[in-house]
Amino acid sequence: MIRKTKRPNFKRQEWFRYKKLGETYRKPKGKTSKRRRYEARKPAMPSIGYRTPRNLRGLHPSGFEDILVCNVAELEKLDPSTQAGRISSTVGTRKKITMLEKARELKIKILNKGL
Repeated sequence: MIRKTKRPNFKRQEWFRYKKLGETYRKPKGKTSKRRRYEARKPAMPSIGYRTPRNLRGLHPSGFEDILVCNVAELEKLDPSTQAGRISSTVGTRKKITMLEKARELKIKILNKGL
């Protein structure tokens, strides 16, 4: 299944007019709201058609399932074909280097390789 590449950036009605509103989306509820009535030339409103397919929900953009890993034992449990590891921020540099070497051996993708 192919992931949709572009989705509108849904913003609150009149977000540009009043700073106090912010950009966080809220459904328009006004009686005469043109956006609520889906009139032409108004920004898109969220609907079920924009939803991500069920088999792609929660996946990393690379297509792998994102799994948090704290040690080598947890790294060895990963399935390289469907899962990718993300090394925890609490892991130190020395341990992280050994985990990266082990991941290279097992051909497991690591999402945060930077040291």
